[in-house]
Amino acid sequence: MSSKKISVYIIAYNEAEKIRSAINSVLWADEIIVADSYSRDETATIAGNLGARVIQIKFTGFGDLRNRAMAACSHDWIFSLDADERCTPETRDEILTVINRPETADAYYIPRRNFFMGRWIKYSGFYPDYRQPQLFKKNALNFKNNDPVHEEYAIISDKPTGYLKYPIWQFPYKNLQEVAHKANKYSTLGAKKLHQQGRQATMLTALSRGCWSFFHMYILKKGILDGWPGVVIALGNFQGTFYKYAKLVELQADWQAPDSPPLKKT
Repeated sequence: MSSKKISVYIIAYNEAEKIRSAINSVLWADEIIVADSYSRDETATIAGNLGARVIQIKFTGFGDLRNRAMAACSHDWIFSLDADERCTPETRDEILTVINRPETADAYYIPRRNFFMGRWIKYSGFYPDYRQPQLFKKNALNFKNNDPVHEEYAIISDKPTGYLKYPIWQFPYKNLQEVAHKANKYSTLGAKKLHQQGRQATMLTALSRGCWSFFHMYILKKGILDGWPGVVIALGNFQGTFYKYAKLVELQADWQAPDSPPLKKT
């Protein structure tokens, strides 16, 4: 049994269909924080009934959201889980072993195994699919506050970053509708981030970037070997990338409709 305590934080917004399974997979933790951004469904109620401490944070960007969720954690070790992710028994046991070693890293990446369209995705850049470190000591990681999406992070440690062996599970899309929904959502946030950075784009930029993202995902990342799920993932990546840059063009142009004055009889 673990002698060192660990907090888990889960960020969520309108995740009533997913939050129960996410929380159930980390009931072994000493504390579960659900950072909710005023969901309009039953996310907060379900989380509270399962014993999680729910905090409400107005969404201004994922960087700020993660920083505030980490600040709410009480224990020295933090495990970050998204609502569409699940901890496995093997990963749980590895985490509890790692944090109780005499010598450990201060931050660890955890591989993610993605399930989509009825199968485990082996290619398409979806395995091992590391994002930011998901296991770390408190104050060993922080995020850029004004990053709306794909938040930049800094590891505050002189030690090399570690890697866990066992993966957690991720269910990135519950259905095909969510592929399009996420492409739309994240392209809007991505365009905002590029605009903040002073980046410029044209519609030709949007098309070329979108085509490159499809080629990169489907050919270079071997999505072709994932069958039809690989096609859908690559097309979703094309859509998200194309619209990210197209929306940046829209922000730059600030298109306005022409005036339509009242028309009277002549």
